[in-house]
Amino acid sequence: MYPRSQILFPYSCIRQLRDLQDGQWSELVDRVADQEESSEEGLAFALMMIDLCSCESCDQGSYKASLGCDICSQRVVMGVKNSKALMKRYDKALETIRQYFAEKQEISEKIAEAGEED
Repeated sequence: MYPRSQILFPYSCIRQLRDLQDGQWSELVDRVADQEESSEEGLAFALMMIDLCSCESCDQGSYKASLGCDICSQRVVMGVKNSKALMKRYDKALETIRQYFAEKQEISEKIAEAGEED
């Protein structure tokens, strides 16, 4: 219905968020945009934006969806009072991603150990 909208925050929207906050934010956007989408930082940025934009509750029939992910994400970033708040949210999302991967690694190691015992 709205071809500019996706289900969750699209990685392709990152670069356009660069100049919406001060230098620290711009540096983060540049660094993340230059990485693969599946990198820890790319996943953390997407997780942060999904949370900020409330992507999980976006309905394809809503006004927000009709604007598209580009406009929605820009509005959300501009609505945050300062980049420190955004950086804090990013750091929290990065820790969540790292914890997730650490847990997955631990499970994989346990499975490998169990396989060796057989």
